[in-house]
This record gives sequence, C-alpha cells and structure tokens, in this order.
Amino acid sequence: MSTEPLEAEFAQLPALSKEEPSPSPTGTLTRVGSLAEAGYVVGFEPGKGEDPKEWGPARKWYITMTTSFLCLAVTLGSSMITGDLISPVHDLGTTQEIVNLSVTCFVIGFGIGPLVFAPLSEVVGRRPIYMISMFFYFIFTLPSALAKNAATLVVARQLAGLAASAPMCNVGGSVTDIWPIEQRGIPMAMFSATIFMGPCLGPLFGGWIGQYAGWRWIYWVLFIFTGLCFVLTLFIPETLASVILRRKAATLRKSTGDDKYQSLSDMNRVPFVQTLKVALLRPLVMLFMEPVVLFMSFYLSFVYSLLYLLFFAFPIAFAEVRGFSAGITGVTFLSIIIGISIALALIPFQEKLYKRATKFGGFPEARLFPMLLGAITLPIALFIFAFTGGYAWVNFMGPCVAGALFGFSMILLYVAANSYIVDSYSDYAASAIAAKTLLRSLIGAAVPLYVDQMFHNMGFQYAGLLLALVAIVIAPIPFVFYIYGERIRMRSEKSSKNRRRVEGEVGEKV
Repeated sequence: MSTEPLEAEFAQLPALSKEEPSPSPTGTLTRVGSLAEAGYVVGFEPGKGEDPKEWGPARKWYITMTTSFLCLAVTLGSSMITGDLISPVHDLGTTQEIVNLSVTCFVIGFGIGPLVFAPLSEVVGRRPIYMISMFFYFIFTLPSALAKNAATLVVARQLAGLAASAPMCNVGGSVTDIWPIEQRGIPMAMFSATIFMGPCLGPLFGGWIGQYAGWRWIYWVLFIFTGLCFVLTLFIPETLASVILRRKAATLRKSTGDDKYQSLSDMNRVPFVQTLKVALLRPLVMLFMEPVVLFMSFYLSFVYSLLYLLFFAFPIAFAEVRGFSAGITGVTFLSIIIGISIALALIPFQEKLYKRATKFGGFPEARLFPMLLGAITLPIALFIFAFTGGYAWVNFMGPCVAGALFGFSMILLYVAANSYIVDSYSDYAASAIAAKTLLRSLIGAAVPLYVDQMFHNMGFQYAGLLLALVAIVIAPIPFVFYIYGERIRMRSEKSSKNRRRVEGEVGEKV
C-alpha cells in the first residue's frame, strides 16, 4: 500500500537534485545550462542543512506532529458540533435542517478550498498558507459561538470550512518535503490517522461538552483549540524546497548586486493564473473523462458519506432508541476508531503483499488487494447496523460491532483506492486526487440534509438496508478494475501504462 498521504498533494522535488526533472523547452535548457556553468543557478549545498531532507530528526518530527495537529483541528471541527445539534434549534428559533447546514457548509469547504490553496502553496510556500488558513479558521469560528440567529451560524461555518481546508491538502506535501521516501511510512501513518480518527473523536468530545456546558461551548472549545493551532503555525519553518531556494537566490542577488543568481523554480515558473486554471479545470475534466477517477471517486464518496451519516445515525440508535446520554453516545464512536486502528495495523502486511505481486514490475492494480476485502466487509457492516441499531431490545454491542467493521472497511477501501488513483495517474495525481476530493466533499456534505428524514420516515431498519444494498451493488467496482483496469488505462492518454509482468518478461515502465 502506498505510503503517500491519503489526501495526496505532491510537493515539488528539490531543485538541482538527482530527482529534479529537466526543463523541457529548448531555450530554457540552454539558458539553465549556461547559467549553471557560470555558477549562477542556486542549489542546496550538501551537508549544510539547507535541504529540508537533511534536517535533524527532532526538527522533522516537530514539523510532522505540528502539521498533523492542524489536520486534527480541522477534522475535529467538521464533526465536533454534531455532539449537540438539537439545542441550537430551540435557542435560535430555527429548524433542524437549517442547523444541520452548519455541518454541510463546513464539509463543502473541504472540496472547494484545496483547489485554490494547493496551487497557491506551490507559489508562496507551505508556512504562509498554514498561517493564513488557521488564522481565518480561528476568526470565523468565533461568530458561531456568538450567533444570535441561524444565518450567522451557517455563514460562519461555510467561511470556516473554506479557511480550514488548507491543512487537508498541504500537510501531506510538508511531510514529503522533509522525509526521504524510505523513512516516510510512520510520518504518513500519523498524518493519515488524524484524517480518519479526527471526525470520530469530534462527537466524543462534543457530546460531553454539549451535555454539561451547552452547545455554544462546543464552539468556544473549538475556538480556543484553533487559536492554539494558529500560534503553532508561527513556529513552523518553511519546508518547500523551491521557495527556500528562491529566497536564497534573492539573498545572493541582494548581497552581491548580481541579478543573474536564480533558482531553477524561478527560471521555470508558471504564471499563477495558469496554475490556478489547471487546478480548477483539470480535475473536472478527469472526473468525467477518466473511468478510474470517476468510479473510484464515486465509491470513495459513498464511503465518506457513510462516515458523516453515522454522525447522525448513531445518536438515533443510541440516544433515541436506547436512551443513552449525549456523552455516552459520543463514546460509541470509539468503536469506529477501533476498526480504523486494526486496519492501519494491517498496512505493513499489505506492503509485503504488494512487493510479492510486483516482484517482476509494478502495476497499479496491485494496490487493490485491500479494497477487494473492504468491498466485502462494508455491506456486512451495514447489514449488522441495519438489523441491530433500531431495536432497543438488541444489545448495544450490535451497532458498535457494525461501527468497528465499518471503520475497518473504510480504511481498506480508502487507502487502497487512493493509492490506485495515484499510481494510475502519477503525472496528474494532484488533479486526480483533487477531483476525488471535490466529489467526495460535495456528496458527504449533502448527508446532513436528508439523513434524519431518511431514518425516521423509512424506518431505521429499511434505511440501513438501503445503504447495505447500495454497498452490494457497487462492490464489484474494485474487482472489475483489478481484472480489466490495465485495459482501461491503456486507452487513456494520462494514465500509467505499466503492465503486469511475469517471470522473464521485461519492459519499460511509463
């Protein structure tokens, strides 16, 4: 399984390293060559600690833990308010659907924000984006705590969601900036854990705070927490190699008075308007024109929507049906975290399986083994939830087992599908992942608008049964791509052309 971030955004490779691709235009090549011969192309000096990958372990772990902490703040903010969504209805004199919009609008920001923040971070660097993002996330959380009407609450949550989206698309890049690929497994696992466990910890904390302090204190605690995160961004060093070298070149130009000093990224810089245009349009084109992106994005969007659906279905199963308090209902989300933890612990075994399958050459379909299992266990989890959650006489462990199995299935499906998308579109991975993130966020954001009506009007059992049947209908998708994925990729201009190989067969990787 790939150790790349689950919300992968690829950092620029260190300038003038062996990994740095050569500029393609002939004129640029000539100019770079002549300037390099004259010593004007600025690069990292080995052994001096200029390259982020040469920094010490303590500094690297500080950056990894701090940026992962930012992700935790964002994912907590998306679900923490579900700890009490009923009290704002009475206090603000509005309807449950309007209050649920506070979740919807925040999640929509996850899909839209990265389309701007990701390319912008490649221009100005990681650190300024973190600072701007967390500052406005901090500021726009305050109106929610002070809201006197529903409109203030919803608008503030929309703005907070847009602001908070930057860590989700940039933390993976920061980790990639500082860790060599052979040391990246554990840092990426830590980052991935915050993405999946944060939403499940939100109802746990929010439930107890809402029960004993009121719904406004959920926002106050989040406000304080995001303020702390903003302070942490002030001490995060810049990690993007191209930006560091650009600053070094500017310093040399100022100190020497010679304007010829330039970094490689300066000489090949694409106008931001063009970069933004690609960031906005290419994901949409790939979403509708690339079968791998379309079907995998649809599958992952369904799984993601189930996660947000459980934020509302668990309170029905435990609070309404079984009479649990808001705090105890939040504790039941630990079942999902247990399933997530088990799945994450199995990642090393998948790595061994992948190496065995690709010993004669890598191919993207070798990433799908966990997804084949997850496609089977997901419907089972939903069937258990459907036939145990809505009945008070069924032991509460029934829906908790379903939650654990869902968390297990979610990780298997999510990590495998993301890795498959990245391997299938290595040169366009950022756009492919952006397409998936956009669709996932929009579908997930719609869940709060219908979930209560669905479970109350259809009945708990039949609503859960519908979801399980949908999971069965789409379950063949990973099996189809495992068998026919290679043929599908060969028809695309953008996808990888790597084929499965057997012993004795040789060929070039693309």
